[in-house]
Amino acid sequence: MKTKHIVIVLLLVIAATVLLWLYFSSNERKSEGQIQTATVERRDIGSTVLATGIIKPRVGAEVKVGARISGVVKKLRANIGDYVKAGQVIAEIDDAELRAKLNQNLAAVNKAIADFEYAELNLERQKSLLEQDYISQQAYDLAENSYKIAEAQLRQAEANAEVAKVQLSYTSIYALTSGVISSVSTQEGETVMAGLAAPTFVNIIDLSRLEVQVYVDETDIGKIYTGQEATFTVDTYSDTDFRGVVTAIYPKAVIQDNVVNYIVVVEISDFMDKTLRPEMTATVTIRLETRNEVLAVPSRAIRRDRGERFVTILENGAQVIRKVSVGWSDRTYTEITEGLREGEIIVMPE
Repeated sequence: MKTKHIVIVLLLVIAATVLLWLYFSSNERKSEGQIQTATVERRDIGSTVLATGIIKPRVGAEVKVGARISGVVKKLRANIGDYVKAGQVIAEIDDAELRAKLNQNLAAVNKAIADFEYAELNLERQKSLLEQDYISQQAYDLAENSYKIAEAQLRQAEANAEVAKVQLSYTSIYALTSGVISSVSTQEGETVMAGLAAPTFVNIIDLSRLEVQVYVDETDIGKIYTGQEATFTVDTYSDTDFRGVVTAIYPKAVIQDNVVNYIVVVEISDFMDKTLRPEMTATVTIRLETRNEVLAVPSRAIRRDRGERFVTILENGAQVIRKVSVGWSDRTYTEITEGLREGEIIVMPE
């Protein structure tokens, strides 16, 4: 009796195993027989060019501030990262020597004024005496010459004093533009020497005047022109789409690893209340024209082989490979200009 029960159990197990095998085998064959398809249809395609760029300061947005005179840095009022306004004092050079020189020149001006006033008064006297024939013409000419010399000496003294004032003003170094200090190349107590090129104290960058230099492949550069709208993202604000406009295209190519790119300048028009910084990497999308009611298929259905493009279509139940020509494309669909008709069924790759 026990043996009979064992046989029955074994038969049930075998039957269940066979049923499960038939079930999964049937599903597998059914899955193998199914293919994913799409229909060739008309749609609007907004074409874009996707490229990588680098955020850079615009021309004039980065200013190097330096010293126009030699001397010891007495006070440095700038640190990296500080925001400064145009006209703000950012450094001071010891002015003791120049102030003394100015005082010396002012004293020379006072003496020259006194000499000039005496020569002027003497000339008036000599003129009166000459009119009364009390002195000779030669004596008057000497007085007139002394007056002219005193006048020239006064003008020279005043000019020297003005130069001294200007040089003294150079001891205060001002920010030429508003922005953030990006680098400081000196320190308090250091002696700077002004030569043909003014030594740089600090670099100031106006973070509101930035642009994106985009590296566009040579195959796409012909589609780009000034005035096109663009959006871009940076890693630190990955969920923010910044907006800009194409303002320039560099005529000279940039070749790296045998890849030809052209630099396209995108001026940032909306910072989205975020702080962007130079040298950030940007992923840029430049919007091209929109094609309306064109034949299109999903981009992933198109295969490339030796520079040609192909799709697989269903024709009388059979899969047939057909060569196609393409036009514009967006991230999802590609325009078909030749090789397919509206309503045809294409096979999607797995």
